[in-house]
Amino acid sequence: MTKTAPDILRIAIAQLNPTVGDVAGNLAKAREARADAARQGADLVLYTELFLAGYPPEDLVLKPAFLKACEKAAQDFAKDTADGGPGVIIGTPLKRPTGTHNSIVFADGGKIIAERYKLDLPNYGEFDEKRVFQPGLELQGPVNFRGVRIGIPICEDIWGEVAVCETLAESGAEILLVPNGSPYYRAKIDVRHQVVIRQVIETGLPMIYANQLGGQDELIFDGASFAIGADKTLAFQMSQFEDAVDVTTWKRTGETWVCSEGPMSKIPEREEADYRACMLGLRDYVNKNGFKNVVLGLSGGIDSAICAALAVDALGEERLRTVMMPYRYTSKDSLKDAEDCARALGCRYDIVPISEPVEGFRHALTQLFEGTQEGITEENLQSRARGTILMAISNKFGSMVVTTGNKSEMSVGYATLYGDMNGGFNPIKDLYKMQVYGLSRWRNAHVPPGALGPSGEVIPKNIIDKAPSAELRENQTDQDSLPPYPVLDDILECLVENEMSVDDIVARGHERATVTRIEHLLYIAEYKRRQAAPGVKITRKNFGRDRRYPITNRFRDRG
Repeated sequence: MTKTAPDILRIAIAQLNPTVGDVAGNLAKAREARADAARQGADLVLYTELFLAGYPPEDLVLKPAFLKACEKAAQDFAKDTADGGPGVIIGTPLKRPTGTHNSIVFADGGKIIAERYKLDLPNYGEFDEKRVFQPGLELQGPVNFRGVRIGIPICEDIWGEVAVCETLAESGAEILLVPNGSPYYRAKIDVRHQVVIRQVIETGLPMIYANQLGGQDELIFDGASFAIGADKTLAFQMSQFEDAVDVTTWKRTGETWVCSEGPMSKIPEREEADYRACMLGLRDYVNKNGFKNVVLGLSGGIDSAICAALAVDALGEERLRTVMMPYRYTSKDSLKDAEDCARALGCRYDIVPISEPVEGFRHALTQLFEGTQEGITEENLQSRARGTILMAISNKFGSMVVTTGNKSEMSVGYATLYGDMNGGFNPIKDLYKMQVYGLSRWRNAHVPPGALGPSGEVIPKNIIDKAPSAELRENQTDQDSLPPYPVLDDILECLVENEMSVDDIVARGHERATVTRIEHLLYIAEYKRRQAAPGVKITRKNFGRDRRYPITNRFRDRG
């Protein structure tokens, strides 16, 4: 007797936060999500790309023991489906005679009913999957799940030129379910929607896009899973930066599956999204790496202030220690602003003067430096004394140092190695200076969802209004040696994000001498950036994963 194909299918999307390498923990999360989906009446649970391994696992997949642990977890999870509850589609690396594949296993009725391998391996920007995976040799057709033919392209399979989705449609797929590990950058959601709409137009099939959540080193996975119906409209939209197990109801209408029930969450505007990405990245880096608390130098400047706000929002006031380390050039305003900021955030605030260590260094170097003029060397002694104090606190109390340099400074080398660059993680590493100001104003007016910090003005207005300064010499401001930040940031965005020529940047209205100087500073600071702490990726092209320039580099764009 032939079983009639169902007219209703309830699909749960498990938008969760796995940890790379924590196979047992990720399996436990998967089981908990399946139980939740079962209570909501789901028939099938869709997890994200390489969920059991965590994404991206990078060279972990070259380790046989890791692959064995992942496959065993997949097999154990498949056995769970013998209980008559929801089937599962879950990502895992699999070692097969054809190589190691970025894969999914589809399980139902207590067994694995299908495996599928990613065909189009990304090898650009933050991705280098061709280093560790082999592509599937040929496209396998849709999987028959309880009478419904489901096509399962994996992430890049819908982004690239390989006609995976069209082939699945031609093979009889009725609906496409896509597990993804798509990292955040500004306005990425719009890009994803357009990619899916293009595939829906090509295939005529609805597509569900399940995306990972959470921070993994520099990368932030923002969730925001969604579906586009066969009519090219948004069928449902899950929340961004929040984990969730949402069940969506799909009904067969003629030859098409239509979503009749699902969430329709509001997506944050740009500044809120950037702030929440930085907050999530810091929280996950600290927690997933086992730090109990963090410490940072609170200077009275905008960068350390927003990092303090992010730390309190991400971790809570009790997990942040701030330290003001004044020297002879530290202004009264900075002392007051730092204290006001710490008080507004409710975090611990200590003062450790650095006069004695700095003068001790200067005294020790007197003979060696005899006959030379004071300058940047003596200024950097102040920064390095502060860096040493922060690292001593870190060593003594187990606190991770949060480093606070922005992308403008890191671009042109306006930072001191083994000084203010000391630290384990930088939540604003990929934010230009003017973006730091924008997010600071936004945070004073809003408390993001999930934040543990207080409402109201947490970054004193005077910090936002005053001229930025490293305060390493009398009456110093950043603009003594750099163009105004609106000018600098525009030039840098042209050079870094857009790879524009000097001529094209000059055509935007910038002075040629300024552009060529900034280009030179950008190149010669590469050695510093190689030694910088990791930080949250916010733009399309961050330093490190996306932009990999040589340290030794004599090229200059002179037309």
